[in-house]
Amino acid sequence: MTASAPVPHHPIAVVGAGLGGLMLARVLHTRGIEAALFDLDASPEARTQGGMLDIHDDSGQKALRAAGLHEAFLARVHHGGEAIRVLDRHATVHHSRQDDGTGGRPEIDRGDLRDLLLGSLPQGTIRWGAKVTGARPLGDGRHEVTLADGGVFTTDLLVGADGAWSRIRPLVSDAVPAYAGISFVETDLPEADERHPVSAGVIGAGMLFALGAGRGFLAHRETDGGLHVYTAVEAPEDWLDGIDFTDTEAAKDAVLKEFDGWDDTLKALVRDAEGALVPRRIHALPVGLRWDRVPGVTLLGDAAHLMSPFAGEGANLALLDGAELGLALAAHPGDTEAALTSYETEMFRRAEASAADSAQQGRLLFREDSAQVLTAMFTGAEG
Repeated sequence: MTASAPVPHHPIAVVGAGLGGLMLARVLHTRGIEAALFDLDASPEARTQGGMLDIHDDSGQKALRAAGLHEAFLARVHHGGEAIRVLDRHATVHHSRQDDGTGGRPEIDRGDLRDLLLGSLPQGTIRWGAKVTGARPLGDGRHEVTLADGGVFTTDLLVGADGAWSRIRPLVSDAVPAYAGISFVETDLPEADERHPVSAGVIGAGMLFALGAGRGFLAHRETDGGLHVYTAVEAPEDWLDGIDFTDTEAAKDAVLKEFDGWDDTLKALVRDAEGALVPRRIHALPVGLRWDRVPGVTLLGDAAHLMSPFAGEGANLALLDGAELGLALAAHPGDTEAALTSYETEMFRRAEASAADSAQQGRLLFREDSAQVLTAMFTGAEG
């Protein structure tokens, strides 16, 4: 009989090589602690990362400083990207602000930020094409993790950094994301200044908010000169199921039916889009989600506190979670449970505040007077 191969063991295993998982691995690496990351993508190039992120000084940038990457981050930011325009459904401008370089939330392409983190790790840190299907406790804080290809490994510390539909979350909580009442349809207008000059003018150099009752367009200019648009609709969870997204023109018509009475320059953000329309339902975990300390396992980022995107906190919290967990582990050598207790205490606190803020912002963005409300927020006015 042939003896079976020994099961691989990793002292620290991180499931998910998104921003939070990569930040954790980077901070640990700079403190002389190695972690193994497992990601379901076949390679770093398997999916388009897309989208712009505003990285906040008190969270995402704090994490980048802890990782020794802040200067490299600043070299990659989209100068001018903090510009903001706020319009109503008639395309009346309620607020316009240029990026004068004094803001605390510089914009960066998500792919550029991910590449920065990837490039900061030793070769072999990430096991690509490793889809985790489940995990079970073995006792004494150890866990066994199973992979889709039939492989297994064990670990002393298991970190779920695997997003909204985490396979690790069930080890600590039975909470699942719930539909937040908003659906997005994403569109792109490439080479906007040359091919879509009217839309380029509507969006401007940075971020656009064009808002009304139960509807809106959220859009930004990307570093390649294209425009990325999130068309938001308050709708039942099955609304997107009634649209045939394989027929792009029919899908555009179905989406634009929701914007009768809106200015034509705003509807052009969908009508003139190039490429496929991408549907996305917005989900969130319960605000204030917590769990009792479970030995040898924790969560970070969306796996721990998925929230709506309306306060721009998701990526920032994932980065800060990764950094703070890494710092806690480095500060408590040989005492993983003390590190996890310290990390989770602070993570729960900040996640609850940010999730509540995100939910509140979502309620404010899609009122009849949303343009006025948002303008007051940006200008510091009362009301």
